[in-house]
Parts: sequence; C-alpha cells; structure tokens
Amino acid sequence: MNEVQRALPPRPEPRDDVIHFAIRLGLLAFLVYWSFVLVRPFLAILAWSMVLTVALYPVYDWLARRLGGRYRLSAILITVSSLLIVVGPATWFGMGLVQGLKLVSEQLGSANFVVPAPPPGIRAWPVIGSRFYEFWHLASTNLDSALVVIGPQLRVMAKPLLGMATSAGQGILKFLLAIVLMGFLFAPGPRMVHGLKMFLMHVVPERSDEFLSLAGATIRTVSQGVLGVAVLQALLAGIGFGLAGVPAGSILTFLVLFMAIIQIGASIVIVGVLIWAWMTMDMAGALLLTAYLVPVSLVDNVLKPIVMAHGLETPMLVIFIGVLGGTLAHGVVGLFVGPIVLAVAWQLMRAWMRDTAAECVDRVPSAVSRGS
Repeated sequence: MNEVQRALPPRPEPRDDVIHFAIRLGLLAFLVYWSFVLVRPFLAILAWSMVLTVALYPVYDWLARRLGGRYRLSAILITVSSLLIVVGPATWFGMGLVQGLKLVSEQLGSANFVVPAPPPGIRAWPVIGSRFYEFWHLASTNLDSALVVIGPQLRVMAKPLLGMATSAGQGILKFLLAIVLMGFLFAPGPRMVHGLKMFLMHVVPERSDEFLSLAGATIRTVSQGVLGVAVLQALLAGIGFGLAGVPAGSILTFLVLFMAIIQIGASIVIVGVLIWAWMTMDMAGALLLTAYLVPVSLVDNVLKPIVMAHGLETPMLVIFIGVLGGTLAHGVVGLFVGPIVLAVAWQLMRAWMRDTAAECVDRVPSAVSRGS
C-alpha cells in the first residue's frame, strides 16, 4: 500500500451509504417543510397574483407595445386600474355592511321598533309558507316571544357570522396585496415561464410544453369566462341595487357574485329582489328596475359562450368544489383562486390520462403482433 492510499479515508460500507443518504433526505424534507410553513400564509396571495398576471399578461403586452415599448408604465397603469376596480366595490360593500349592522342595532335598541305584519300571500308558499307566516305574525305582535324562539339559533350563528365578517376584511386586504404583487410579476413573467418549463421537463419531459400551454389556457379561460363574467354581472346588479335603494344591497351583490361563480346563476337573487320591488315600490320604479335587472340576469348566458367559445370546458362540479373548498381554506380570496387551481388540476389530469390511455392502446397491437 503506497502513501497515497494510506492518506485516503477508508471507503464507507454500504450500510454507511444508506445512513448518509437517509440523513441528507431527512434534511432536505425538513428544509422543504420549513419553507412551506414560512410561505403558507402567503399561498393564497401568491396564487391569486400569478393568476392575475397570466390572465392580464396579453393586456399588459398589448398596452406596452401601444406605449412604445414602455413595459414599466404599462404595468403601473394596469396595477392602478385594477386597484381602482377592486377598491371601489370593496369600499361600497364594507360601508353598506357597516351601515346595515348599525341600522339594525339602532332599531333593536329603540323602544319604537316594530315588525310589520306579514302579507297573507305567504301562507300559500309551498312547504315553509305556513310556519314562516306564523313566526312572522308572532314577531309582529310579540317580538320578545319571537326572539325567545330563535334565540338559540341566533347564538349558534353569531360566531360563524363574525368569522365571515373578519374573513371578508382579510380577503379584501389580500386582494389588494395580490394586485400590487401582480404589478411586479409582469416584467419577470417570461423568465418565470421558462423556469417552470425547465421544472416540468424533469417531471413530464415529453409533455412539458403541452402541459404549460394547457395550464395557461385554463387560467385565462376560467378567469375570463367564469370569474370575469361573474364580477361584471355582480357589478351591474350592485349598481341597480344601489340606485333602487334595495335593502342590504351590498350583501345581495356578494350573493350575486357567489351564485354566478358556482354556476348556479344570479337569477335566484335577482328574482327575489324583483319580488320585493313589486311588493314595496310604485309601479314605475318596479317596472324600471325590472327592465334593468332582467338583462343583467342574462349577462352570463350571453357573454360566457362568447368568451369561452374557443376555450376549455370545465365541469360545473369542479368549479363548485373549487369555490367552496377555496373559500373554506382561504376565505374570500379562495372564492376566486379555488376554482382556477382546481380547473387547472382537472385539465392537466385529463390530458395526462388521455395520453396514458393512448399509449396503452398503441402498446396492445404491438404486443399482439409480437405474440403472433
């Protein structure tokens, strides 16, 4: 044995290699877990900012070219415009909610607070008409007894309603942060796409370009055809509610937005408002509000096929689960992020299963020919 061989450390045994590999794997897993814990509070914000960047990047690029290649100015204009679009309705919704709660509190604290008698036609409502009429009549004649009846239910609902109000405030703040972050993601967008493509090449090397294009197309289709149309419909309905003085107009506008996103449709809320209008407003006002809200209820039926004519079709159940799951996991922001993330996962899974099935079909004839 020469001097060089004596200077080298002894070669580790196979068992030592396994131990070293397990230690390195454990450290890597701990690092990944710790990184996830640090990033987890910002996942919804990051996801929404990336969705906005992908959805608005064509507008950003078009505007930058119209401005003579001023990409930074284009990013600033789009960011400011998006902030104004979000801040206006969010402020109106928040102020309407606060004023509504203040009005209810003042009326409940007033000795002159009375509940009007129920319309007799409520008795004819199917299933719930009779019981609802009796409770309304009890509230109009003896409010204290009515409050005793529904007191346990109100106590149960108090905590969830308070949580929803807090979540709504946090959601608006997350929206604003995501829009600001979107402005910074426009410029490095192509580099981020290239990096994502390099990552996909290690995961699905044969389909990296196809999967990346499919994810981008799904984000744009769902954000424009589902979320964009829903936001437009809710904005138009909210304008009508505000001009007509509909009680709790901000809350009804949010319900229009929610129903439109989950694909049930805003007509349920709008029909209820129109019933209230014809029962309480004069004929001219009710007719004018009806003439405005009926076309608004049909906005999704007209615009959605146009926007999604060449896009992708995602099942309603996927959108519905994405909305509910996203809302439960991330609050108001999850209402928008959830369906997009789940739609992307659905489309990628479909493409992967389709490719796998095609490969299996191709292998069967070759195996039969070899056997023969």
